[in-house]
Amino acid sequence: MKIIILGAGQVGASVAESLVSEANEITVIDTDIRRLRQLQELLDLRTVVGNAALPSVLRQAGAEDTDLLIAVTQSDQTNLCACRTADTLFKIPTKIARLRSADYSEHPELLDSKNFAVDFSICPEQIVTDYLLKLIEFPEALQVLKFADGLVSLVATRAVAGGPLVGHPVSDLRRHMPKIDARIAAIYRRDQPLAPEGDTLIETGDEVFYLAATQNIRQVMSELRRCDQPTRRIMIAGGGNIGSRLAGVAQERYQVKVIEADEARARELGATLTNTLVLHGDTTDETLLAAENIDDMDVFLALTNDDENNILASLLAKSLGARRVLALINRRAYANLLQADRIDIAISPAQISIGSLLAHVRRGDVAAVHSLRRGAAEALEFVVHGDPTTSKVIGRRIDELDLPQGASIGAIVRGISRDSPGASLRLGQVLIAHGDTLIEPEDHVILFLASKDLVPKVERYFQVGLTFF
Repeated sequence: MKIIILGAGQVGASVAESLVSEANEITVIDTDIRRLRQLQELLDLRTVVGNAALPSVLRQAGAEDTDLLIAVTQSDQTNLCACRTADTLFKIPTKIARLRSADYSEHPELLDSKNFAVDFSICPEQIVTDYLLKLIEFPEALQVLKFADGLVSLVATRAVAGGPLVGHPVSDLRRHMPKIDARIAAIYRRDQPLAPEGDTLIETGDEVFYLAATQNIRQVMSELRRCDQPTRRIMIAGGGNIGSRLAGVAQERYQVKVIEADEARARELGATLTNTLVLHGDTTDETLLAAENIDDMDVFLALTNDDENNILASLLAKSLGARRVLALINRRAYANLLQADRIDIAISPAQISIGSLLAHVRRGDVAAVHSLRRGAAEALEFVVHGDPTTSKVIGRRIDELDLPQGASIGAIVRGISRDSPGASLRLGQVLIAHGDTLIEPEDHVILFLASKDLVPKVERYFQVGLTFF
């Protein structure tokens, strides 16, 4: 596939890294020569310097025969203009735009083919906000990801001493919870993946990924660690796009404090966040944190635009007694260094948000994509089509499938449908995968891939043969 990516920032670079290894021809456009040079040193792709909305720049990037345009610059206006230009002059079939302003979501008609010609839009800031809300709701989790319109959840948690299953084999999960079906999809031990078998022992410190019906995830989590006390008080360091969005939603359920370094921004937030205490100050000020009872906070979130500031603020909050600390960290080296050490969860905004993009890029009918372990692994939701003669999976038991090593099916959701676009959802039946489970047409199959390098093989395996059409 020939793809043009507009913007070489964190989101654009992460998308390029994810797609360039899958035999795609990638061109990245940006006005920043330094960023483009860094990308070329790391990845096998082409770069073009210039304004991504200009026809001449798009033509130089090869827009005439491009399959997909991904506009993820920092400017909504540039992204929208580029999509309109790509559609009018170059007839690019699929155009995805990053839109940071919520105004456009309130007027979807502006994005249709008669106007800006955006096929799909994403708001990374909103995606990250929703992700953070789940981590606040489930304080024991490292990740909480939804599939099949929210019917199934994939949860990552760290096994701790004293958990009922710790020191016991995976097969004991069913014995402990005979009325709840769940599947442990993967275990990471000392950062190395293990394919869980029935006799695999769960050890203290293991990072365990499991799939279950969303209504059952809290009960399954309790088998791996004692449940923490519910979240009541949170403190947010940074009142930018993500911090303000999070505070606006969280203030309805929790006691929220926001610390913002910019005085004008703090005053603005104080006027709009009616149930939140907004403080003007330095998030790394030990005296301020102590005065605001940091030791009484259930969750501290460092959400500024500065990695170093977020790291320092999180380390300080933890040392002063905050129960759980989360930090936004864009640089992967920092995130890998700090995760599970003094900082409870290091979050990469780009890795969280690109899943929505990848769902529109993956071959086959992919309903959802989630990046796991900071991009090293993936979870995908395929909708299977065809019949036993045109599909390699339909009509076959799971233990008969020839999936590559490192790929496993965790759950199937059967019966999801809508009578028409926008109509109400018909809830499906959640089937946790077992060896004798048969795959039927239109099933939503949820897979865990221990390495993103497995994606092309799995995509080809789930594609329908030409005779189906």
